[in-house]
Amino acid sequence: MQKIDEICPNCKDSNWTFLYYSTYNNFNLPIYICNICKIQSIFPKDSQKITEMYDEAYYTGKSEYKYIDERITEKFDSYVWDARIKNIKKYVKSGKFLDVGSSFGGFLSRAKLAGFEVYGAEVSQYSSSYANSRGIYTYNGTYINNTFPNNNFSVITLVEVIEHLENPIEVFEKLYSQLIPGGLLLIQTANFEGKQAISESKNYHYYLPGHLFYYSKSNLESILKQRGFSKIITYLGVDFPLLAKLLKSRGGFKTLKDYTKWWNISKYHIKSKLFPGSTSSMVIYAIK
Repeated sequence: MQKIDEICPNCKDSNWTFLYYSTYNNFNLPIYICNICKIQSIFPKDSQKITEMYDEAYYTGKSEYKYIDERITEKFDSYVWDARIKNIKKYVKSGKFLDVGSSFGGFLSRAKLAGFEVYGAEVSQYSSSYANSRGIYTYNGTYINNTFPNNNFSVITLVEVIEHLENPIEVFEKLYSQLIPGGLLLIQTANFEGKQAISESKNYHYYLPGHLFYYSKSNLESILKQRGFSKIITYLGVDFPLLAKLLKSRGGFKTLKDYTKWWNISKYHIKSKLFPGSTSSMVIYAIK
């Protein structure tokens, strides 16, 4: 395999080794691993293809890589959004709120109801146009190219987004600089130190086209500390209660039989809390 010259966002070195081709859904992505801190990445990266993925077909279920259209499930998604915002307000009560990868603006609509001044950043022209049409200012383009000022946001959230972003060293620096002192950064992504990721290995479901970097609790916390964040709170699992997750799941139910899915959802959630690291869900709060 070819040598990677890309710099690891944690180690600042280019000490990568080919790990394997992923087998999940036959995507066959070439996965490399940093020999020092174990961040994983795909190589080579096709920036143009990644940007083009997020068109109307992606959001309406007509492409190979599908997305559950939150405009259809927004009523149910709001249970999780509201629970998350309630938890965020334990640390930050008000101010400007930026959601990176904000899609159609559903999460931001709930943050606005909770008293925040909301902004989005979204690479998809299709979904960002919709968000703007509903009165949620959304920058269309890659996060690293946005022109929001420094020391501007009280909250920045990236929910299943950080793994999509190229140039992570510059991304983390910009995230830090755009927060006000005392501001909160929320990152939700998979924890590749979790037993689920380790046991599923090359067939782990997080190996998807468009996912460029794969983090873990330890290396993501290390990156945030290097940037200068003063306090880090890590939730192994999620940062909202089980009830919110169960109520959200009803958005995809078609028959009464679907309620049997609550057993597996509950088991996964409780397992993540009773046995930290047994699953690979992770949410990190970092305070500037």
